[in-house]
Amino acid sequence: RRTMDLVSTVAASPATVLLLQGESGTGKELFGRAIHDQSPRAGEPFITLNCAALPAGLAEGALFGHEKGAFTGATGGSIGAFESAHGGTLLLDEISELRLDLQSRLLRVIEDREFERVGGRRTIRVDVRVIATTNRDIRAEVDAGRFRSDLYDRLAVVPIRTPSLRERLKDLPRPPRHFVGRAAA
Repeated sequence: RRTMDLVSTVAASPATVLLLQGESGTGKELFGRAIHDQSPRAGEPFITLNCAALPAGLAEGALFGHEKGAFTGATGGSIGAFESAHGGTLLLDEISELRLDLQSRLLRVIEDREFERVGGRRTIRVDVRVIATTNRDIRAEVDAGRFRSDLYDRLAVVPIRTPSLRERLKDLPRPPRHFVGRAAA
C-alpha cells in the first residue's frame, strides 16, 4: 500500500524521471504501468524497452532510431523508443545493463529532451517521462564504476523500491485467492 500510495502521488506529479528498484518478480514493470495509467500521460504511448535484451550493436538504434545508410543494411530509416514514446512514457527495464557509452547519451536526452538518430544530423525534440527499473543495487553499480553517477543522480529524483513478497508475508494469501477466484468465475 505504501508503494501504491507513492505511485499515485508520483503519477500526478510533473516528475519526468523515476527509478524503480527491486528484485526480479516484484512487479517493477507493473508499477511503471500504474504510474503511466494514473498520470496525465495515460492516453499517450507507453513504450517498454528491455535494456538487458538489447544486442550491443542494436541498442543505440533501439533507443534513438537510425537514418537510411547509417550502417550496413540500413536500407531505410527507423524511429527509436524515445520517438515512439513522445508525449507518453518510456520504461527502460533493467537500465543497469546499458553500456556506459549509451548511458552518457541517455543522460543528455533526459536533460535536454533532444537527440539525433544514429547517422542523423537533425535534432529531434521529445517530451517523454522516463521510468527506469533495475534489479541491482544501482548505488553499488555506481561505486563499482559500472553505472554513471550523474545518470544515477538524474534517475533517482524519485526512487521507488518494490518490496519482495517475503517482506510482505501478510500479502501471501492474496495472489492465490485472486487467481482461484478468477478461475472459478
